Amino acid sequence: MKEMRILVTGGAGFLGSHLCDTLVETGVEVLCLDNFFTGSKANIRHLLERKNFEVIRHDLVEPIFLEVDQIYNLASPASPVHYQYNPVKTVKTNVMGTINMLGLAKRVKARILQASTSEVYGDPQQHPQEETYWGHVNPIGIRSCYDEGKRVAETLMMDYHRQNQVDIKIARIFNTYGPRMAISDGRVVSNFIVQALGNNPITIYGNGSQTRSFCYVSDMIEGLVKMMNCEDFTGPVNLGNPSEFSIGELAKLVLEITQSKSEIVYKPLPQDDPLQRCPDIALAIDKLEWKPTVALREGLEKTIEYFRQVL
Repeated sequence: MKEMRILVTGGAGFLGSHLCDTLVETGVEVLCLDNFFTGSKANIRHLLERKNFEVIRHDLVEPIFLEVDQIYNLASPASPVHYQYNPVKTVKTNVMGTINMLGLAKRVKARILQASTSEVYGDPQQHPQEETYWGHVNPIGIRSCYDEGKRVAETLMMDYHRQNQVDIKIARIFNTYGPRMAISDGRVVSNFIVQALGNNPITIYGNGSQTRSFCYVSDMIEGLVKMMNCEDFTGPVNLGNPSEFSIGELAKLVLEITQSKSEIVYKPLPQDDPLQRCPDIALAIDKLEWKPTVALREGLEKTIEYFRQVL
């Protein structure tokens, strides 16, 4: 039996590099594809010696011809700082990039998993969010390049599945954190840690009462791999940690673990910033037998240790 070849787009990114680590350890052949806009060579440097790992520098907006058995489509800037830097490019990556990957999957009969996002729910009016909820998204706001890009990607996945019988999986990823997050990505966990370690003021947007659920990266990767290898279930499925924390609570926990002297300062809330975000993971528990196991404090301690070394 020939060795399985797996393509990970966005494989040098935060999530992608951890996924490559996990797949390489199983002995399959891993192709990591990245244009290095938000991905980093440092994230995958330790894998370059491995015989079953290969890096391809390529932009998904352009077609690519490869022979693979599975495709994890993770390529897209994922933090507001990055996806708003070039919103047109963000839409292109999510729409044209997904079309190119679906075309590849159709041609070589590969299974493809789309890394979608909790952002498809927008600023949700249902709480917690179930997969059946259609969302509450502003199609013309500053976040819509990402939100709508990911929504169209889900549409494309379903249409290729219905029209061309492409074997698809859709995973909606909620806030994930851990080592290899970009220092400058503007996400709340990395922001707070970098500010705390530098004893700089911790900035909270809004009054700090808005909630998020934070999933540690190892839990998320396990969920993605289980989803890819689950038979007879296309999704979408929510992957995230259902434990809900306010942004204020997160700030206090980071201060406590880092023993920082930072003070907390409050700034206005950005446009369309969701007030609540928490996954209903009943479907993931039922279909994938998956649920997160890493508690927030434990995950933060590991993440803070990583940032100490990087800084």
